[in-house]
Amino acid sequence: MKNTLALLSFLILGICFQSCYAQSEKQKSEQKKSPVYSHTDTTKVNQSDKDWKKILSPEVYDVARLKGTERPFTSKFETSKEIGTYYCAVCGNALFQSDTKFDSGCGWPSFYQPISKTSIVYHKDRSLGMERTEVTCGRCKSHLGHVFDDGPPPTGLRYCINGVVLDFEKAKTAEKSYSKKQKKDTSGK
Repeated sequence: MKNTLALLSFLILGICFQSCYAQSEKQKSEQKKSPVYSHTDTTKVNQSDKDWKKILSPEVYDVARLKGTERPFTSKFETSKEIGTYYCAVCGNALFQSDTKFDSGCGWPSFYQPISKTSIVYHKDRSLGMERTEVTCGRCKSHLGHVFDDGPPPTGLRYCINGVVLDFEKAKTAEKSYSKKQKKDTSGK
């Protein structure tokens, strides 16, 4: 009887956690884009924390603006093998190409190289009693994660990034979108 009760309690708890996680993913997919979100605009973004709090979901705000960390192994991007580009979920800045992504086993999406020298900004992080290098978005200054020197060649770096602050666009989707825009521009409509 005790074992049955313990098993039942465990199952109910598991269902509760799963439904919380599912709600979080649903909220993220329904999150509206911020007014500064763009894959083409490279101007620096300066919003107040008050404004960011109105625009961003609580999960994204916690990581991006309060330097939080999502739970390991919860990001849909951690094991993704899709081909395309990873963008900052806060402002749309291009951050990483999928061909620089690798499986580090750390629980967060990992990359060995950013898309450009200006897409990421580096800061000393002495929190939690250790010294690390924090990486933030080069456009909106949102916290993304940290970079470590235990990655694969050719850089030897591991950009350990919170998936909740990433957006992804498949290469085929981007190509279609670009072709449609080109067609529209040449037709004058």
